[in-house]
Amino acid sequence: MTGDHENDHVASVTYENDDDSVVVIIGSGAGGGTLANELAQKGVDVVLLEAGPRLQMTDFLNDEFGAMEQLSWLDKRTCSGDAAFVKNSPTFPTWICKTVGGSSVHWVGNSIRLQEREFAPLRTYGAIPGANLIDWPINLEELLPYYEKAEDKMGVTGRNGIPHLPKSNNSKVFFRAAKRMGFQRVSTSYLAINPEPRDGRNACDHIGFCMQGCRSGAKWSTLYTEIPKAEATGHCEVRPESMALRIDHDDTGRVTGVLYADNKGNHHFQRARVVCVAGNSLETPRIMFNSATTLYPDGLANSSGQLGKNYMRNCHGMVFGEFDQPVNMYRGPVGAGLIEDLGGNEPEQRGFVGGIWIGLVSVGMPYFSNMLDPKGWGREKTDALEGYERMAGVWFCGDDLPQERNCVRLNTDEKDQFGLPVAHVHLEMHENEHRMQNFGLRTCEEMMMAGGARRTVSEAQPGSAHNIGTCRMSDKPEEGVVNGYGQAHDISNLFVSDGSQFTHINTGNPTLTIVTLAIRQADYIAEKMRVNEI
Repeated sequence: MTGDHENDHVASVTYENDDDSVVVIIGSGAGGGTLANELAQKGVDVVLLEAGPRLQMTDFLNDEFGAMEQLSWLDKRTCSGDAAFVKNSPTFPTWICKTVGGSSVHWVGNSIRLQEREFAPLRTYGAIPGANLIDWPINLEELLPYYEKAEDKMGVTGRNGIPHLPKSNNSKVFFRAAKRMGFQRVSTSYLAINPEPRDGRNACDHIGFCMQGCRSGAKWSTLYTEIPKAEATGHCEVRPESMALRIDHDDTGRVTGVLYADNKGNHHFQRARVVCVAGNSLETPRIMFNSATTLYPDGLANSSGQLGKNYMRNCHGMVFGEFDQPVNMYRGPVGAGLIEDLGGNEPEQRGFVGGIWIGLVSVGMPYFSNMLDPKGWGREKTDALEGYERMAGVWFCGDDLPQERNCVRLNTDEKDQFGLPVAHVHLEMHENEHRMQNFGLRTCEEMMMAGGARRTVSEAQPGSAHNIGTCRMSDKPEEGVVNGYGQAHDISNLFVSDGSQFTHINTGNPTLTIVTLAIRQADYIAEKMRVNEI
């Protein structure tokens, strides 16, 4: 924030637990935090429940591992499958945050629209063995005005007259390599990071710790944008350290409120007119499964049997090239580079469906050391570490096909701190993903060498990024969990408001689309409440 205001929040209204006129939102990230503000601006009363604490920008740590401990959702999980990080991380930590602002505190800022074809994967790709493809019930034309609102709200560079960020040293290497590869659509990306002061937020200070929490406030996060604005209306109460445990319903099947635990472990029940779940694609289905009753024995909104299924995350990998001169890639915005040339679908030429973006990436020494393959220690690793200051980094990000076997379910043998079954994640790579990964890594390696690198080091699937699916949209109730507005097919006053509702993952980062859908969903909820349809 500019001046001395930092992200101090406005004292909000307090609602009684038995007030059944409020909308209860579970989760305060890109979806939940945005939805809270959009509804509050319309005069709708909101209770925003967040499992994690409320931090100030001065609390953020410019320390990769320290920030992971501070921000990440590290509650117990289990996993199975053949993905590399399932083996390397059996407790399945993900790049999902447990703090007010959610993962909008941690993200790099890349704000990529879905392409038109990505709304129709079944129509575009056709039936693919092993994939559970359907088309979205909405299209790009419907979302365009909401994309524009989201981009203006977030201050996305390269849109609405906002200039692109300047190049860092890492970007200059990236641009040179892209030119030598013949790529044409190259920029410093569409980033929700201010190149100049805007909307009460500072310009980027090029600190380089975008994923550890932006200490200058240049990067958009609901923590210090949407949520304080919502509170300032007098129509939003934020309750940090309030872990949602269960959603209850009445005899007719309508949801009636949320049971949650405070930071002392005490349980409270907040009544609600509408409940919106925005806990990410792992915790959102978990709470819906943990809310099972005799009326909904398989979990809330699960008549289709699709709840928890079709878990996706972007296919991705990183390549680092060592150059003759120092690059100091850690300086400047982490993601200030994007190549869009390979974003189209060209299965005949490439051997897989879907496309990839190639982007800039930079990591500090601790994470660089941790992600290098081979693991452990030895000459190959120490040589790479010795060349760290001369390293430049790129990554690719691509589609992941939905599969029913890739799912989030309950592990009834493992319980969390409140005695509830934890989430179990099963993840297997589709053959299409293997081919895409090989193509992406090979292209990034060729790019680094074309740019003048002495050698490259790489890491395939360094973590589970951009977790998507598990409560997908569908036209037909038997094919998904929610409709085109994120409204549960089975329960009219229950909504999903995060990336869980994606029918298919897009080639690039999903945050912009999550915000876009939240703005659109707020219009729908407010109107349905006005005419007493929910």
